[in-house]
Amino acid sequence: MSRVFNFSAGPATLPESVLRQAAAEMLDWHGSGMSVMEMSHRGKEFIAIHAEAESLLRELLAIPANYKVLFLQGGAIGQNAFVPMNLLRGKTSADYVNTGEWSKKSIKEAKTYCSVNVAASAEAGKFTSIPPQAEWKLDPNAAYVHICSNETIGGVEYHWTPDTGSVPLVADMSSNILSRPVDVSRYGLIYAGAQKNMGPSGLTVVIVRDDLLGNVLPVTPSVFDYKQQADNDSMLNTPPTYAIYIAGLVYQWIKQRGGLAAMEAHNRAKAAVLYDYLDASSFYSSPVARADRSLMNVPFKLKNEALDDAFLKGAQALGMLQLKGHRSVGGMRASIYNAMPIEGVQALVAYMKEFEAKNG
Repeated sequence: MSRVFNFSAGPATLPESVLRQAAAEMLDWHGSGMSVMEMSHRGKEFIAIHAEAESLLRELLAIPANYKVLFLQGGAIGQNAFVPMNLLRGKTSADYVNTGEWSKKSIKEAKTYCSVNVAASAEAGKFTSIPPQAEWKLDPNAAYVHICSNETIGGVEYHWTPDTGSVPLVADMSSNILSRPVDVSRYGLIYAGAQKNMGPSGLTVVIVRDDLLGNVLPVTPSVFDYKQQADNDSMLNTPPTYAIYIAGLVYQWIKQRGGLAAMEAHNRAKAAVLYDYLDASSFYSSPVARADRSLMNVPFKLKNEALDDAFLKGAQALGMLQLKGHRSVGGMRASIYNAMPIEGVQALVAYMKEFEAKNG
């Protein structure tokens, strides 16, 4: 069997060792005589899987004791509604920073539940940078401040943590969670879809400070109430059991590789291989401001867009898939999450050099 280099933005590539372990345990998890897919979420076997996954995530991110970890469903799109439902807490407005397509989705959804103050926007610059915080117009009476820490489509990433004072900072970390150390205590709430850096689709992780729980909007369904989910260990309804199991294996894989500091070094080395070549080439270009370039999602364009299809076909023939950019921005995009080996990025750059030599 030959594995491809999968540059998909999500669902994304997973560590091969995780897939092999899951395959080996598919029919019989640890002598239980059944697959994790078949287990009752109330049974002792799955309770152990769930507890280990949470423990590993807490260890990796050094999550303080006064934060709850929730394993939920609905994706980041769902959290765009769940966050205002849970965090308005009697207030009527929230601050949002607009850095791209995912920020825009968050803003649109939040407007159903509250007044949204767009504290800063990168739209005038076509979302190629993060607005400096000195330019933000924050409301001290806002219920929270929302950011998207890494824009998967545009390829911009916060390499700093905003200071929002006493107003809780909320971050959609779907595409860069676990890629580097994070001071969780600087955030009121972090949420992330699992399908980019920590597992398959279907699981959404929420890390929320205790004091923000309770006092939800009256329209909030019980299954969307963070406090009720926390009180029931994320099992108010049947959780995405198999996705939690895979996430736990990914957490263990990250720990075995040296934790988040080692993962950051790995990711910086990969990104440097690609960005250094883009900067040295006149045939390709990177649209993102250097200070705000994502380590996870690298958009780039060919000088001659008429060559895009030929580039993609050539890459696919060499086993490099999902390099087409999002339809809203065009061009190419290489998503190089934790599980992408540096060899994959090196192979991509070697192909890019060859393609440039033939077509430049």
